[in-house]
Parts: sequence; structure tokens; C-alpha cells
Amino acid sequence: MTVIFSKIDSYYRQIKSKIIFYPTLLALCGLLFAFIMMYLEERGISHYLIENVPVLVLNNGDTALTILSVCITGLISMMVFSFSMVMLLLNQASTNYSPRLLPGLISDQKHQIILGIYLSSILYCIFILFSIQPTGDQYQIPGFSVLLGILFTVACFYSFIYFIHNISQSIQITHILDRIFLSAESTMQKLLKNEEKEELHFPETENWHEYLTEKSGYFQDFSTEAVLNFCKENETLIEVIPVKGMFVLEGIPLIRSKKELTEDEVSTLLNYFHFSREELVSNNYVLAFKQITEVIAKAMSPGINDPGTALNAIDYLTELFRLRMLKNDESFITKDDKVYIKVTTVTFEDLLYNVLASIRTYCKQDIIVVRKLGTMFFYLQSQKAAKEDYYECLKREAGRLLDDAENMLDNRKDLEILDRLAQKLELHRD
Repeated sequence: MTVIFSKIDSYYRQIKSKIIFYPTLLALCGLLFAFIMMYLEERGISHYLIENVPVLVLNNGDTALTILSVCITGLISMMVFSFSMVMLLLNQASTNYSPRLLPGLISDQKHQIILGIYLSSILYCIFILFSIQPTGDQYQIPGFSVLLGILFTVACFYSFIYFIHNISQSIQITHILDRIFLSAESTMQKLLKNEEKEELHFPETENWHEYLTEKSGYFQDFSTEAVLNFCKENETLIEVIPVKGMFVLEGIPLIRSKKELTEDEVSTLLNYFHFSREELVSNNYVLAFKQITEVIAKAMSPGINDPGTALNAIDYLTELFRLRMLKNDESFITKDDKVYIKVTTVTFEDLLYNVLASIRTYCKQDIIVVRKLGTMFFYLQSQKAAKEDYYECLKREAGRLLDDAENMLDNRKDLEILDRLAQKLELHRD
């Protein structure tokens, strides 16, 4: 049963990020509501309203048919235009910023819900249209259902206005960066909360039993509670070898177990691990660093040449590094005050190098961006860190940045700024 729930959870994680998820749910709701109203019409709801509140009911079949036909036509046109706007947003984000941003934009729930409102209203109006008899008397016309169709159409108009407002914000780089940061911050805060306990110890795993992956894809996550229960029931400890977000190839080591496991136990355990063909920040905070880094690199590329966007992105990157400095390089998962799982994570040194290596390539010739990065290093050096080694990593990367910039810049004033940055960061340079 646990395996089934794990598979359902994995499938839900994958489909939730698809643009069709919420529209499909809302469309089914609209279809169901149409059948409910058709049932109520057969029970005489419109007849009751004609007798008591006639103003709420249409009593002419031709008028009802015309109104619903107009509503359906208008809603379809509005939905097509809205889909076109979404495609325009995705194309612009991919061209100007980074293709890696697309999964996050596609999974925007607001856009999905608005498109779902359109689709559910269209299906509702279509099925109510089928139930109208133009030649019938006023008691045979689903007048109240038609009125609801009109109200749903009006709601779609207001949803369309909100959609235009939201899409105009979503296409702005500050909004995109803010979404990435908030998602990554939420993920990192959860990890930091798990590290609030006293320092934990885990035995060496070099000689443990290794088990290989049975599929390839991006390693998204694993069902923590299920793996913890597995470890407790089988009296073993587990080390998760790949880093979350890493593309795992079939047949490479995935886990190490202190106790040797049977084939059935291995098969059960592997079912708790989730793989996907796309990456989401909500599953892996390291992806946020990658996305913001790519935005900076794209903004500073000769084809775009937008240093303002790079400066804004560096601000968000600085805050993410501040949060990462509070986290240890090793992560453990406990249950009942006992450590059962060790999770491999990207070290602070590797993360800092990977980010700065890309940024240096495109930004070392721009003194304004270099000075902004120097300010980032100075700020991070004054922040609290989980390990003292983090400060040395910052100094090494700052030194590499200033060395690359010095080799690219010839202006005397720019070189003076680099010297002042080096003094401020307490770097010893030749």
C-alpha cells in the first residue's frame, strides 16, 4: 500500500506542473455542474422560479439559444487569445532570459485556473444549449440554467481582465526572479528547520552495499516517511548518493545500505524515489541558483546586453547565498531522535564556484557588475555561516573574479576600483 501511495504521489508531482492540470479539473467540474443543472431542470427548478421570481428566468427558447451561442463564441475567442498570450510569455522568457525558466512559468497556477474557468464555462454552456427546446413553452425552457451560463460568462470577462493584468506582470524579469527566490527560500527554510537539532553523526558508508538505479531522469525527491519506515522496519541505514536535481543515468549507484537487502526489498525501496524529465525549483533549491545565474549570463551576453537585469539578479543571488551559508554541506533525516538517512547535497564551495564561473565569463569586462559582485562578497563575509570554511570559499572566488576583471580592464579608474574592492575584501593580491 505504501508503494502505491508513493507512485500516486510521484505521478501527482509530475502532472501538477503541466499546463493542462487545473484546466482539466475545472472543465470536469463545469461538465458535472451542467448535468446537475439538467437534472434540477427536470425536477422543475425553473418552473418554481417562474412562479416565485420570474425576473431570474428566461422564458423564450430562441432568445436562450441566441444568448448561449454568443456566450460560447465569445468564450472560445477569449480562450484562444489567452493561450496566445501564454505562448508569447513563454517565447519571450526563453529568448530574453533562459529556457530553464519555462517549467516554472508553465506551472503558474493562476494562468491554469483562468484557462480552466474558460473551459468549464464553455462546456457548461454547450451542454445546456443541447437541452433547450425552441418550440417548447416557458416551463420547458431551462431558463435558470441559461441565466447561470450568462453569469459564468460575465465571470470569465473579469477573469480575462485579471489575466491581462497578471500576464503583464509575469513577463517582467523582477516578477520572475521574485518567484524563483520565494520558491527556493521556502525550500531552504524547510531544510534549515530540519537542521535545528544538535549536530548529528552518521557512520562511514564506503563499505556499505550499493544498489543501482532502474531508470534515468532528473532525481527530484524521495518519499521521506516511506523510506524512514523502511529503514526502521528493516533495521538499516540509508545513504542517498545522487544530489537532488542531478540527471541520474540508468545503472549508476543510487543508494547505499548498511544492511544487505533482498531483491524484493530493493525493488520496494526504489519505488520510493521519484524521477522526472524536467526540473522544478520547489523540488530542488540549487535549480534557483542555476536559473538566476543563467539570467545574469544571458543579460550580459552581446546579443542582449542588459546590465540592469544582471544587477537585479545579483541582489536575489546574494540573498540565496546568505540562506545557503546557514546550511551544512551534509543533510540527515531522523526519526525518533535517530538518524536513518544521509542525503548528499551540493557543497557550498562547489555551488559558489559553479555560479561564479559562469558569471565571470560574461561579466568580468563590466566594472559596474564586478563592483556589484564585490559588494555581494563583502555582504556575505559579514553574515553568519554554518562552517568557517565558507568564508575562505568566498575569499577564493572573490580573488578569482578580481583577477579575471583585472586582465580584461585597461582603464586606470577601473583598476583603482578593483584595488579598493580587494582591500575591502581583505584579499592579498600581487
